[in-house]
Amino acid sequence: MGTLLNRIKGNLPSLSEAEKKMGLYVLENPSLVPNMTTKELAQKSGTSESSVVRFCKSIGIGSFKTFKLELVKELAMSEDHLTDFHFLQDKSEPYDIFQKVTHVNTSAIEAISTSLDRREFENAVDTLHHANRLVFYGVGGSATAAVDGFYKFTKLGYPCTAHHDFHFLLSSIPYLKKNDIIIAISMSGKTKDVLELSRFAQKEGATVIAITNLDKSPLYKEADIRLCTPIVEHDYRIGSIPSRMTQLTIIDALYLSVFKAMGEDVLPQYHEARNEVVRLRR
Repeated sequence: MGTLLNRIKGNLPSLSEAEKKMGLYVLENPSLVPNMTTKELAQKSGTSESSVVRFCKSIGIGSFKTFKLELVKELAMSEDHLTDFHFLQDKSEPYDIFQKVTHVNTSAIEAISTSLDRREFENAVDTLHHANRLVFYGVGGSATAAVDGFYKFTKLGYPCTAHHDFHFLLSSIPYLKKNDIIIAISMSGKTKDVLELSRFAQKEGATVIAITNLDKSPLYKEADIRLCTPIVEHDYRIGSIPSRMTQLTIIDALYLSVFKAMGEDVLPQYHEARNEVVRLRR
């Protein structure tokens, strides 16, 4: 058990009876708690919603949301993660690895609800809906999500840019205006190129929407709109697998939400493009 679960176990003797019941339930079912509301956890543990709040404060955490974020982080770091270098000593067969990848990615996607703020997400959708130009940028594993966002929002008719060359994008930033947006994607939020491009865009009056972790992320602190991904793998790893899935899921949700906000006006262009694809098939 990691730090948070050990803290709960160590504090059990000093907790009230209701808080103790809560603590025992969390210790026995840690993977279930991140997807629960205060009401659900209270019902499952046989306590009350107010006991949930008191329990969090008794173990030194200010809110239930923060508690869930810490628990997700701890579970992610304590699991036998595929992207950890210890994986090279794993004796799993290929199909076992497939099953582990499925489990890890599914768990990562389910954990997004613990980190993503609903108001921030709705603000992002509204801002994107009324945007003029979009710039997507991420490096390394995050570049995949940037290219996917570029592809999807281009289909909605937005003038979009996504490029791996930092200096190429740098030359386009002075042309950004008030209703233009840069979608900055970084798991750690510490990648220098992403930060510098975002800061430059803000100086020009553009809005920065960050898709990043909350934990010690400069990008999170500086962005105008923050879409937080859960911490689902170590920063030093074989490759970004579950973290990339969280970024792609947020991009998908933004795309579909903006598509819905635009309504049927965009359908003729979709049908026209589809007809051309069918016509050009060989």
